[in-house]
Amino acid sequence: MELRNHYGVAWRITGVASRRLGWLTAREGFSPAKLLAADFAGAETAGDVHEWLRAAGADALFEVSSLHATTGQPAIAHIRAALEAGAHAISANKGPVVHAYRELTDLAASKGLRFLFESAVMDGVPIFSLFRETLPAIEVRGFRGVLNSTTNVVLESMEAGMTFEESVRQAQKLGVAESDPTDDIEGVDAAVKVIALANVLMHADLKLDDVSRQGIGGITAEQLREARAGGEAWKLVCSARRVEDGRVVASVAPQRLKLSDPLALVKGTSSVISFETDVFPELIITEQDPGLEATAYGLLADFLTAVRSS
Repeated sequence: MELRNHYGVAWRITGVASRRLGWLTAREGFSPAKLLAADFAGAETAGDVHEWLRAAGADALFEVSSLHATTGQPAIAHIRAALEAGAHAISANKGPVVHAYRELTDLAASKGLRFLFESAVMDGVPIFSLFRETLPAIEVRGFRGVLNSTTNVVLESMEAGMTFEESVRQAQKLGVAESDPTDDIEGVDAAVKVIALANVLMHADLKLDDVSRQGIGGITAEQLREARAGGEAWKLVCSARRVEDGRVVASVAPQRLKLSDPLALVKGTSSVISFETDVFPELIITEQDPGLEATAYGLLADFLTAVRSS
């Protein structure tokens, strides 16, 4: 009701889909309360994403499938289908931004629609919209940040005396690490975030193989405690910068940082990013212990941006 009263946006949920549920539709709308109770009584079933979008009569798609770092699928196919069907595409998935940002953005523009993805990096913190809407005509020359919560938790837990395996389990218990944490530990998730930021904000054209990448597997508890005793801390640092020949050079690697560095101060599931621009030498955004609500808010904000500009 608040969206209608404050923003003039009336809404209903007419389609729900997942690997477990399949493609479910209710043209007159699902009850949000029943959805939260996993009650799908009366829903009709579609055969694929195209039939599902038609049956739902969708004006906007929220795409939140799991990341496939090397292909961006099936998220790219879902978003392409939505745009071709005349629906705005709102995503929390980094894959489509990394592998098909320009294609999907151009397709959306050709249809008078929007492809937006604020929740793809830093859980809905307004990074992409900050530069798109609030800081027009500014040049992002580079950035560095701590953007992977799993590695942050693992390194802190090891420093506190846990083994590597215990530290990974701690991250899983907190809900920030997957059952298979390989992409986090080896820096793949962080590299994907670097590419998304660089390609959108710095107009780069990076692929996963373009990012110099080193994970945290080689960092020992002894190294962590030694650094802390010396007034420093180890963090998995993501960075990108434009070099003299115009290329954007990107990396993900553990770095030993002085505790006076803002990146060294971020703890637990928090994140931080520092941008260098032609106007602001250092513009820092910090996110403190986000929850699922933060990601959901990013999707909501993108939805409002899309439908209010239609």
